[in-house]
Amino acid sequence: MQTKYIKFVALTALGGAIGFAYYYFIGCNSGTCPITSNWHVSTLYGAVIGFIAAFPSSKKAK
Repeated sequence: MQTKYIKFVALTALGGAIGFAYYYFIGCNSGTCPITSNWHVSTLYGAVIGFIAAFPSSKKAK
């Protein structure tokens, strides 16, 4: 497996874990919060953010 794929998988998994932790420790129980009231949505949202963060940033040429 190439290192760029490992970076994508690792950051996606880390984002999902952070999303679940946010639901578990901070999430709302009333059901009015669309992201944090359901652990599936919170974990998926975190994984998507982690996946987006894995893309390389653009570098400016000198």
